[in-house]
Amino acid sequence: MWSRKLDQASAQFIKGDEVYGVTNPGFVGAQAEYAVASATMIARKPLRLSHLEAASAPAVTVTAWQMLHDYGHVQARQTVLILGAAGNVGAYAVQLAANAGLHVLRSWVQKILNMCGGLEPKRLSTTMTETLNLPCLQWMWSLIRWAEIREIVRFIVGGILVSAVSPTPLPSNSNVRTAFFYVEVTTDRLNTITKLFDSKKLLPQVGTVLPISQVRTAHEMLAGKPHRRGKIVLQVPTS
Repeated sequence: MWSRKLDQASAQFIKGDEVYGVTNPGFVGAQAEYAVASATMIARKPLRLSHLEAASAPAVTVTAWQMLHDYGHVQARQTVLILGAAGNVGAYAVQLAANAGLHVLRSWVQKILNMCGGLEPKRLSTTMTETLNLPCLQWMWSLIRWAEIREIVRFIVGGILVSAVSPTPLPSNSNVRTAFFYVEVTTDRLNTITKLFDSKKLLPQVGTVLPISQVRTAHEMLAGKPHRRGKIVLQVPTS
């Protein structure tokens, strides 16, 4: 349970509400048994989610939502390429894109780079050309740095490349626009996410669950130590 300061925005909550969200714009201060959270960055917990599932969701789901809707401005029947679809944000991006009626191409960057091999588009296989050289590929999602996808981007025709990872822009290219942003978790966005969870249009992605006493191990996992696929969650003792 979180303790929280009362302010004007907190009027929408009452004592005993189960909430989820983030603590503050810096995303700090939450790895504790009690935490103070900004009322503008939390919302009522989805009824269908357990507390562990809800704790895993806010930052990654809102990141995916903002990339698609606030920066990608996607429309139904568009084609999108999601790089990093196996990751936490990417997994939600695939679900949200499908809910939005998009044609989703899921790829792992190294596999694509190996297939491209620096070849010109005319020397690519038909499948690869159709994937990377489509006029209808209006939107591209990146969860990796620009430099790592330079060879892929040169095959994209039109559209926008959105990233929450690298602020360094691509070299000038009239065919591809770029956008970088930091996620902004808000009550309104969380309320939208809550409706998707409660209507079963989104499924939670919980990976390794550790007691809060093992927070060091959790950070080691974030740095590369093996762990289950999905979001790493710290669990606070109930007694």
